[in-house]
Amino acid sequence: MAVKPMTAKEVTKKVINKESLFILDVRNEDAFQDWKIEGENFNYLNIPYFDLLDGVEEIMDKLPKDQDILVVCAKEGSSIMVADMLSDEGLDVSYLQGGMRAWSEHLEPVKVGDLKDGGELYQFVRIGKGCLSYMVVSNGEAAIIDSTRMTDVYIEFAKSIDATITHVFDTHLHADHISGGRVIAENTGATYWLPPKDAEEVTFKYEALEDGRDVTIGNTTINIHALYSPGHTIGSTSFIVDEKYLLSGDILFIDSIGRPDLAGMAEDWVGDLRESLYTRYKALSDELIVLPAHFMIIEELNSDGSVAKKLGALYAENHGLNIEDEGEFRKLVTENLPPQPNAYQEIRQTNMGKIAPDEDKQREMEIGPNRCAVR
Repeated sequence: MAVKPMTAKEVTKKVINKESLFILDVRNEDAFQDWKIEGENFNYLNIPYFDLLDGVEEIMDKLPKDQDILVVCAKEGSSIMVADMLSDEGLDVSYLQGGMRAWSEHLEPVKVGDLKDGGELYQFVRIGKGCLSYMVVSNGEAAIIDSTRMTDVYIEFAKSIDATITHVFDTHLHADHISGGRVIAENTGATYWLPPKDAEEVTFKYEALEDGRDVTIGNTTINIHALYSPGHTIGSTSFIVDEKYLLSGDILFIDSIGRPDLAGMAEDWVGDLRESLYTRYKALSDELIVLPAHFMIIEELNSDGSVAKKLGALYAENHGLNIEDEGEFRKLVTENLPPQPNAYQEIRQTNMGKIAPDEDKQREMEIGPNRCAVR
């Protein structure tokens, strides 16, 4: 029985549709514990590939007979070999095409909603990394916000809907993933915008994204209003799009809040973070739909695969927005931090233009989960 590849897109559909799947992950235990494919109805078995070199007989009783089985490894090769062995034992199995590398890089476009005068807003869900990026489309023009380094996805998607990319934004200087903003701007002639307080060390030209500066997309009334909201970084900037959507960057997530320590400034920036969340955001309409730059857990996905929730609901449900005592808040965001993102200093330097690692190195730098939130 020939083993079949299963693509990252096919696995993503199973995650969104809450289908069942049994994953046999043959990476080393530490890699599996650090980062794995997550789904609400997924079951797992982690057996390192080297433990299966003599055969799979000893794990046959641990594998289901009534559930799809997907074998996963880092790059694909080991999972094909194990899947072949399981197939020889009579099981119908698949392997993850491209391995966890492909899982890390897959972007799933999801339409979030319609805007005034015929515009549209799309969210690109990087399901394996938890990154979220956006495309605002109006009257044949498009703006991209917080893009990943998989720049072809955005460029091809814009072409498919007959839109020209005219503006590219980063809400802040990212530390957990490499931005594709500058590359997209160079390839399309679009204007690249950065918050100047995060861009003091960058080596390239950019437009300063400052509080109150509006950028019009298309010939419609759709404006992107910049809202200065420091805390995750000193220059972090949010956007209000079409008076309906709040693109919160890494300041506010659905289930958590941004961490203030990725430039080594946690004690200094925690006050800015509180000011942004408890004063600036509090003054905004509860009806704004929050669209963050990351999600932390798979349960944050809505039934259509999007990650979005009204600001009022977050003020009612998100623990990070309901800590009245400032000392307790300060303690939460400085003492409950997950490990730093992999290679985050190198990622920051790449996003500043100070270093230019090749594609394989960039891929290696990004491997693993995002760690932009306070736990």
